[in-house]
Amino acid sequence: MNPEQLEQYRRHILLPQVGEKGQEQLLQAKVLLVGAGGLGSPAAIYLAAAGVGTLGIVDSDQVDLSNLQRQILHSHEVIGKPKVESARETLRRISPGISFAPYARLFDSQNAMQILKDYDLVLDCADNFSTKYLLNDACYFAAKPLAYGTIFQFEGHATLFHRGHGPCYRCLFPVPPPPAFVPNRNEVGVLGVLPGVIGIIQATEAIKWILGIGTSLLGRLLLYDALEMSFREVKFDRNPDCPLCGDRPTILSLSHDPPA
Repeated sequence: MNPEQLEQYRRHILLPQVGEKGQEQLLQAKVLLVGAGGLGSPAAIYLAAAGVGTLGIVDSDQVDLSNLQRQILHSHEVIGKPKVESARETLRRISPGISFAPYARLFDSQNAMQILKDYDLVLDCADNFSTKYLLNDACYFAAKPLAYGTIFQFEGHATLFHRGHGPCYRCLFPVPPPPAFVPNRNEVGVLGVLPGVIGIIQATEAIKWILGIGTSLLGRLLLYDALEMSFREVKFDRNPDCPLCGDRPTILSLSHDPPA
């Protein structure tokens, strides 16, 4: 590290669990975020501030005025611009030395494995079930750890998946819910600060994994209720009947895509 980096990350370096070696690991790490919205915003900001050397962000949307209540990567000045370009501008102001890879496209079964291959760890910051299942399956096939997060109104969940180290998303939810049972995210609402809590938990899991410290959320689903201001934990194991990671898997390739 150069003198400027030593000063910028001095509070990290002072931690015996991090030190100069750990900060160098962060600077060399490559993390992919799928989604630059509510969850991706706080996660990306804190990963950049922590000195993660390469951040990739996949998002095909443009910034909308209704995003600004919770998506803190973006501002009024960039309404109408691609979210990945807005993210690039914000993150470079925070940490100009990081490398940034924008993917202004839909994450789908055709590009998933190609995008994932260059990254050490992935954050699921998607806002629909189809992308979450696709991302879970792609990370399983690529053997990439996946820091998962989801939000709904006043509640959020977070955990970590990693092939060979614990259960996967399909162990919790074997198949997506029928479309008729999926609420329209533009009609149900969400507390603006909620994704900040969950996104930062995802970033924390990523940093811990890169550094090899602490206890991860593998096999533990962390549940947050903002109205009650409470956290609780549900432990879960690999499901031997899981269609992806079970003893007799039936999902052997990527074959499903999120809606366009």
